[in-house]
Amino acid sequence: MRRLLLTIGVLMSAIVVASPASAEKRVALVVGNDNYRNVSKLQKAVNDARAMGEVLKKLGFEVMVAENQTRQGFSQALLAFETSLGKGDTAFFFFAGHGFEITGQNYLLPTDVPAATAGQEELVRDSSVLADRIVDRLQNKGVRSAILVFDACRNNPFERSGTRSLAGGAGLAPMVQLPEGVFSIFSAGPRQTALDRLSNNDTDPNSVFTRTFIKEIQEPALNLVQIAQRTRRTVSELADTVKHRQVPVYFDQMVDDVFLNGQAKSNEPVQASTLPTSQLPKVAALPPVNTSPLPTPDNPNAPIASFSRHNGGWTVVFSIVDPALGISWRKGDSGDFRETGFMDTLDPRTRKRLPNPSIQLNADEPATTLQVRYIDITGEMQGPFPIRFDPEAALVRDQRKILDMTASNWLEFGGSNGLLYYTHLISYRCAIREVKLGFDTSVPDQVLRLPPCNQRDPIAVPRDAPIYMKVPGGARSVSVELQFRDGSVSEIRTFRK
Repeated sequence: MRRLLLTIGVLMSAIVVASPASAEKRVALVVGNDNYRNVSKLQKAVNDARAMGEVLKKLGFEVMVAENQTRQGFSQALLAFETSLGKGDTAFFFFAGHGFEITGQNYLLPTDVPAATAGQEELVRDSSVLADRIVDRLQNKGVRSAILVFDACRNNPFERSGTRSLAGGAGLAPMVQLPEGVFSIFSAGPRQTALDRLSNNDTDPNSVFTRTFIKEIQEPALNLVQIAQRTRRTVSELADTVKHRQVPVYFDQMVDDVFLNGQAKSNEPVQASTLPTSQLPKVAALPPVNTSPLPTPDNPNAPIASFSRHNGGWTVVFSIVDPALGISWRKGDSGDFRETGFMDTLDPRTRKRLPNPSIQLNADEPATTLQVRYIDITGEMQGPFPIRFDPEAALVRDQRKILDMTASNWLEFGGSNGLLYYTHLISYRCAIREVKLGFDTSVPDQVLRLPPCNQRDPIAVPRDAPIYMKVPGGARSVSVELQFRDGSVSEIRTFRK
């Protein structure tokens, strides 16, 4: 069964964003897939799409509702959605159904997806819709704001008794590299599954996430982040009642505060709800930093660079595909090139000493463009190639990478003294906009204030900075969530005594 309903509503007076540009139209595509032919059917995805569509119409969106879409039908629905959008518009995409993650990429499954088994990942890729591609298409249309909602983190649709399951996961992967102007929210966190219902006695026609989300987006004067935070708390608490872990996650790269149902009055700013934090140190707010990857040079042989901050300054490592007989560089567009020198190692490709691929920059080095060139194996000079160095963005990117790799060290909780240590977070605070903690709850609900970032000595812990706090009320566990300065949000981690 395939049906595509197009309902065009009259734009209401609700303000989309705190900007005059919000006069442009708002368009939504909501997709619900229940009737899967070759994998497990679902019960509430179509209901979820219908309910979301009705609410969005009330909020002034032109709404397309697409139900039980095959791959072809899904493509046609996306094309109609894309065609209806123009520069400066607000786009809202909602998908309820099966979703699957393969090597970090999220695929939305149409109803005719084949029943793939181990080693048949390409079948899923070829017959499904890549979520990142939807983002690209909306960006190409020049929309001002793109909102993506995925209630698709259900059970593994390819899991069958007696067979090896397809490599991947039903819990969708986080979309941490969103472009500017995009907001996404997932009904469950990485490696979590989303509940259709709380029990067999749960008669609500909608999933646990969707029933909560559609209620929150109708609340007046809430921006998208506040809606996401309130949804996350409620869904997590509902899931806890049946001993299930489901904590929705969101990723925010919006330029403006986006309001779906009316903007907060200028003399009554909406405040984020936090518990008292009298025990916690104060910090100045950190602005967001754009850490998007730099544009790839047109030449595929152009070097790329990685930047690592240490106490003495910056280490820059150049990666070059071709075998190189020598590497040189300079700052800016003029001046002499400097050789990087050689290492006491032979390159087996050239049988000559390996050029040193790294250079050092001062701790206070300002933003600049590095010009890099190299001598290839034939003796020809290649380049120079420009590489942009932005110290603030590079520091955030470097520390974010370290925090991702050392998540088990974020907090030290326990011991006889009843203290919670957070030295690790202070050491890499330059990548963090906000830390939230929650004691004996799976949803962090109070803010931990970190000292300000010191660009000249970013890893050092200030002498007067508190590095621990007393655990309130004899709590047995603490949950922590980091909001990074690139606009993304970490998975919620739980530490126990």
